[in-house]
Amino acid sequence: MPLVRIDALHADNDRLDAIGRAVHEALVETIGFPPNDRFQILTSHNGTDSTLRYDDYLGIHRDDGIVYVAITMRSGRTASQKQALYRRIAELAEEYAETEPRNVFVTLTENESIDWSFGHGIAQYASP
Repeated sequence: MPLVRIDALHADNDRLDAIGRAVHEALVETIGFPPNDRFQILTSHNGTDSTLRYDDYLGIHRDDGIVYVAITMRSGRTASQKQALYRRIAELAEEYAETEPRNVFVTLTENESIDWSFGHGIAQYASP
């Protein structure tokens, strides 16, 4: 039930798919999401009509291989689970999509059960 948005510069369909797979597998391995629980928005920016901006914040030199990963999920994970998730996403993005770990920018937003509807206009996780 995480909602994942992945934005990358100049990424073809194969690279986007590989990054999506990397993020999903990392979520399954480190957080324990079911393998069939995938909701992703994958977007490639061409650098002209749409682009991504970045600098060398915290001394990390980024380049056009940058990938932004925004994950929204229910709250309740520990700091160590989140750290393991970030590390695993970077490892798998490098393995599957040849994305350098320094170019993997991850943000995590947490919310509550009532904040989700998976269809039919119903809050499936809401308490009765």
